[in-house]
Amino acid sequence: MEPLILIVDDEKSIRSFLQVSIETQGYKCIDADNGSNALMLAISRNPDILILDLGLPDMDGLEVIKKLRKLSQMPIIIISARGHDREKVEALDAGADDYLTKPFSVPELLARIRVILRHKSIDNNTSETENSIYKIKDLIIDTNKHRVWLNNQEIRLTPNEYKVLVLLAKNHGKVLTHRYITENIWGGMISDDTQSLRVCMGNLRRKLGEDPSQLIYILTEIGVGYRLTDE
Repeated sequence: MEPLILIVDDEKSIRSFLQVSIETQGYKCIDADNGSNALMLAISRNPDILILDLGLPDMDGLEVIKKLRKLSQMPIIIISARGHDREKVEALDAGADDYLTKPFSVPELLARIRVILRHKSIDNNTSETENSIYKIKDLIIDTNKHRVWLNNQEIRLTPNEYKVLVLLAKNHGKVLTHRYITENIWGGMISDDTQSLRVCMGNLRRKLGEDPSQLIYILTEIGVGYRLTDE
């Protein structure tokens, strides 16, 4: 599968130019013209690399980095006209992985992309030796394949439902507070993340075939949070 790259810049001509240049190398691109759309696509599509301009119309690129880093460690390459060392350091300290000052050469950008993808491949190969399959009763979660089975039948989850379930699985038997879960899943990016968690948890329980009167997998600690059974 081709690596997916998200390009975020408020200038359409730059986005189009970068997309053509990158896709000629066998990669697939999606794009956004502001920070809000960038965050939505980053969460929903989970691209392999984010190429981000700092000067966006709705929020500063630094804010995009900080919000995204609460949810994901996807590599971020900054492309910006801001060339001062202080601004570069701010972006890198906020969580960016690389920084190119406009104007930059396309071959250099492509080289930086190849380096990041090479590092990701090494990291993925290393993680294969780590625990990636969780089995709780008749529930199986394979984090390498991003697939979930219940009673030998695969169940389809939304990205956030899957993230919640994996977070619970990695901490099975432990109580996770509402705040801990919402910060790890939404990172404070939505106005009512507590309500979003309740809706997400209700849908997840329904897909797991949970009976409200007899919960089997996801247990509620009233007033505190949730835990995945450790039986």
